[in-house]
Amino acid sequence: MTETLQPSVGWGVLHLFCKIGPSTDPSAVATAVKQVVEAQAGVEAQPGGAAHQVVAFSILGHKADIGFLAIGPDWVVLRRFQTAIQQAGLVVADSYVSLTELSEYSKGMPEEHLRSRLQPTLPPEGKRAICFYPMSKRRGETDNWYRLDFEDRKRLMIEHGVSGRRFAGRVVQLVTGSAGIDDYEWGVTLFGVHPDDLKDTVYAMRFDEASALYADFGPFYTGIVGPIDEVLAEIGLT
Repeated sequence: MTETLQPSVGWGVLHLFCKIGPSTDPSAVATAVKQVVEAQAGVEAQPGGAAHQVVAFSILGHKADIGFLAIGPDWVVLRRFQTAIQQAGLVVADSYVSLTELSEYSKGMPEEHLRSRLQPTLPPEGKRAICFYPMSKRRGETDNWYRLDFEDRKRLMIEHGVSGRRFAGRVVQLVTGSAGIDDYEWGVTLFGVHPDDLKDTVYAMRFDEASALYADFGPFYTGIVGPIDEVLAEIGLT
């Protein structure tokens, strides 16, 4: 058995955005999703959520057909999941690798809040609309996030958080860290009740100084969360 590979803090997060291939086997895709949540690979379930979870969603637009958010404590399990869906005939068009983390500005927050960031239970109930995008903080000659002192950065992020809390009940946000792991510094996954909840949230928060001056965004992927069998039917694999 392959030795496990776990972060010292938090869980691994793997976003996969796939296209249907000529040999895609829907039953094998469904089996891959269902098996990963059962796979322990020597890792005991931790408090705050299932050991490994997979959120499946059909994707709107040309970038991909189906997406997966796979999350859990063991990178080996996540890698095996990727292998399984590729062997099932899905073609990975894009991906993102990150870790759940606690913000450096989160000191003093309730323990339950901190645990939900490190070990979330997904998907949130009643929120079928999903979008994902990566982002980094700008390092320009004029606007350089990393030249600000901690107190200035904390003030800007508190302001940013206040904007986000306006959408409580409409949107659940998962922000994961990827500095040194993938092309951007964070991955942002939003779950909304309605599609326009996603749009309204991102639009409103871009007016915050932390985003308006210092944020660079990557591509967006948008879709519909559901049980794997329903998602496969939505993309024409039945």
